[in-house]
Amino acid sequence: MTSSIKLHDAQKVGEASTVHLRNGGVSLLFTVDSFGAPSIAHWGAALSDADIPGLLATSSPALLNSSFDIPRSFSIAAGRAHGWSGTPAIEAQYDERPVEGFSLVESTAGESQARFVLADADSLARSTFSYRLDDAGVLHASVVVDNTSVDRRLDVAAVRTLLPLPGRAVEVMDFTGRWTHEHRPQRMPIQDGTWLRSSRRGRPGHDSSYLTLAGTEGFRFRSGEIWAAHVAWSGNQEMLVERLPEGAGVHRAIIGGGELVDAAEIRLQPGETYASPEVVFTWSDQGIDGITARLHASIRSRPSHPRTPRPLLLNTWEAVYFDHDLETLTRLATTAAELGVERFVLDDGWFHGRRDDHAGLGDWHVDADVWPDGLKPLSDRVHALGMQFGLWFEPEMVNPDSDLARQHPEWLLRESPSLEWRHQFVLDLSRDDVVAHLLDRLDRVISENGVDFVKWDHNRDLHAAIGAGGARRVHAHTLGFYRLLDELRRRHPLLEIESCASGGARADLGVLARTDRVWASDCNDPIERQQIQRWTQTLLPPELIGAHIGPTESHTTHRHADFSFRAVTALFGHAGLEWDLAATKTEERTAIAAWAALYRELRGLLHSGVTVRGDDVDRGALLHGIVRPDGGEAVFAWVRVQTSATASTARVPIPGLDPTSSYRVRVRDELGTVSRHEVADPAWLRCDDDLVCTGAVLAEGIPLPLLNPGHAMLLHLTAVG
Repeated sequence: MTSSIKLHDAQKVGEASTVHLRNGGVSLLFTVDSFGAPSIAHWGAALSDADIPGLLATSSPALLNSSFDIPRSFSIAAGRAHGWSGTPAIEAQYDERPVEGFSLVESTAGESQARFVLADADSLARSTFSYRLDDAGVLHASVVVDNTSVDRRLDVAAVRTLLPLPGRAVEVMDFTGRWTHEHRPQRMPIQDGTWLRSSRRGRPGHDSSYLTLAGTEGFRFRSGEIWAAHVAWSGNQEMLVERLPEGAGVHRAIIGGGELVDAAEIRLQPGETYASPEVVFTWSDQGIDGITARLHASIRSRPSHPRTPRPLLLNTWEAVYFDHDLETLTRLATTAAELGVERFVLDDGWFHGRRDDHAGLGDWHVDADVWPDGLKPLSDRVHALGMQFGLWFEPEMVNPDSDLARQHPEWLLRESPSLEWRHQFVLDLSRDDVVAHLLDRLDRVISENGVDFVKWDHNRDLHAAIGAGGARRVHAHTLGFYRLLDELRRRHPLLEIESCASGGARADLGVLARTDRVWASDCNDPIERQQIQRWTQTLLPPELIGAHIGPTESHTTHRHADFSFRAVTALFGHAGLEWDLAATKTEERTAIAAWAALYRELRGLLHSGVTVRGDDVDRGALLHGIVRPDGGEAVFAWVRVQTSATASTARVPIPGLDPTSSYRVRVRDELGTVSRHEVADPAWLRCDDDLVCTGAVLAEGIPLPLLNPGHAMLLHLTAVG
């Protein structure tokens, strides 16, 4: 069923003036403000039909002193012509004249989708705002701007999707980070002014705001009401939370974002269109885990979401680095297959002139000096061992010391020569000839060598990023990147692709619409990885997050970690290894084989269940787990990352279980001894029989061992009776 909003005086509140979207336990209610533009009366908990008249009757604020003579409002196209003094939804201009004063032209709406077409005051531009509430209660919003003039150019500076926040949203949390230290949360109170997070890196960046959460005071994993937003875009972007003294209509603040557009990047000739990235909004009254549950359910509902078990893989980087030859890699592949590995990925170093990271990027053909018979013999051996064959590329980058850079210097985005980064620059994927060349080279290598999986890397920021016309090209480059991925997937529908950007610098839902997993971080140190994966999973489900066991000594931090800790950490993702297995000892191989078998046993649960995280643990510990959607099974990790002042084993609540079901609790000790900082375990762990108790008792908490730092215990819970 569809309905339309009609243009009329907003004070005449009735059925014709509203659109109510509802799905997944969430409601989004639109009305029309006094400027003839749609505004949002409610975003959050599901509304009943009886709620709507009262909400509409109270959707207009008081008239204030020293203010407008009409009530303030906050429309979906908020701007100065509507009396909004904050960040505008649309910034655009014809010549020197701003485009503003948008009002409703037409609309259509159903139970869970709405589309509003607005025209500016001069009827030269049209903006189409689209909203869709999916079955998980996640809101997908986007804007299309059309230049409807006959003879004037429209310069677009910003198109943002903005939603209101109520007064009880008083704190904001988002993320920052750096290389090998991604997705670290930061929290602060919402105050008057703008909390603006802008990425001008040409990719979201290691310090990406990632997911912005505004919530009630002290919101935690398991409690609090939260409104969250994510920009599904792989280029420059911005996120903001903003509060003005006068509020936003009857609302207190706003949240939203969009693409960050550089000057002259988007210039629309008559008849041309700009489509904004999708912004994903989520509400929950069940804390951060409630936000996560909705996002994971939404992401898993995509037609493109991986449906097959996520294969255990070996990546060769920390095993051999650039030391490539057929004999060494065949030996490594043979050992990997014996231990249960299902996908073998050859990382950097296989292509022309690539003996280190100073040369070769851009020359995507097999180095005949290292591989005189090509990669096919290795690929054939890997496939004969029952594994898939994967290959590393960094298609968007080029070394100055490469045949491609020497033959086509005009293909490079212009940067100052002093801004060389890892000895490389960026190819201009806004150019059709560059995209065509890369597509041809990748297509040939993939086809000729039976490649099943591509690790797609992106190892530098795009700074000046000047194209041939003298303008910055990040927007067009990002679209070219998407076109390249889309066409490669069309030609190779069974190919899987991992998005890596020096680790987690491009872990967004825009790239994940075209890829099958992200590499969360270049750091495999389990101490670091526990936090990186914990917070990356706030947005992304574990099956989309690469998580590897590295060698005993971390490549990036040089910290040593026991195998059991590395193994438990890597279980909670799309698991893999990055380790020279051919050089391991017998006892290490036995442990790896046991871990591989455990991963295969548990991955159905780990990659389909509900992610839960415990709040009530001391600062040196973490508790996190995955619970089957019906509550019948769960796996939890009890992790000690550092020492603390706590000198007890108080009850630790085990969240997310069915309180009425009884559970058998057992420790999965296949991965080796977990070191304790105690004389003896709690009594229930020393009994011959497994502990059996209700989910309600587990929610109250059970005493857990006091572990030494750098150790983790795996608990497996199954419903009984």
